[in-house]
Amino acid sequence: MIHRSAIIDSKAKLHRNVKVGPYSVIGANVEIHENTEVQSHVSIIGHTKIGKNNKIYPFASIGNDPQDLKFQGEETRLEIGSHNKIREYVTINPGTNGGGGITKIGNNCLFMVSAHIAHDCTVGDNVILANSVPLGGHAHIEDNVIIGGNSAVQQFTRVGKSAMIGGMCGVVRDIIPYGIAHGNRSILQGLNLIGLRRKNIPNQDIKILGEAYKEIFKNENLTENLNSLSQELRKHELVSEVVSFIEKDKKRPICTPFSK
Repeated sequence: MIHRSAIIDSKAKLHRNVKVGPYSVIGANVEIHENTEVQSHVSIIGHTKIGKNNKIYPFASIGNDPQDLKFQGEETRLEIGSHNKIREYVTINPGTNGGGGITKIGNNCLFMVSAHIAHDCTVGDNVILANSVPLGGHAHIEDNVIIGGNSAVQQFTRVGKSAMIGGMCGVVRDIIPYGIAHGNRSILQGLNLIGLRRKNIPNQDIKILGEAYKEIFKNENLTENLNSLSQELRKHELVSEVVSFIEKDKKRPICTPFSK
């Protein structure tokens, strides 16, 4: 059902069972798939594609211009997957030419009130951004990440899969997969044991990951520690993911227990 006060461009592509509430505005280059509900006072514009079974709450702004002074109105995109909940006052911007031209969001995410996803970000599946969490441009958030309220993620920062970040935290370094971090400026506090157990990771695998964690972060010399890490540990799937994340080319340093 589309409310009579909604303003929908005739060129927009909406599945026949999409719901649009009062006073919402949907632009010409928007595509919305089945069973998505757009509540009242929502703005969706730009080259924006939204999957199925999403629920978008009042006063969300989706697809408006990136907050980047280099942006000159070029045609860039925003893609949002399926089964996401986008709460009140959430803002999501499309990409820029300098960042690949696309902002991409996965499935089954929850973005709480006033969260912000900036241009050229990539957000995986099952991600939770709590209230007032902004992601700076080009941030890369992997699957199953939880970021606590009022934490801010600096541009170009990576957060590995199943990591958890506490509230009121300035995230200025890359967070390893399965890591847990908090503090005024992010400090690695150990492994996200609760998250690992929720994923039904066997205790033996968690133990092996814990052993590798101790070796990798036994002092501040990560390069030396990785070089001395045994091949037996390296070949374990969870450990391999962490090592690959650390060794990958990056713009931000890795968050460690020694970060200040």
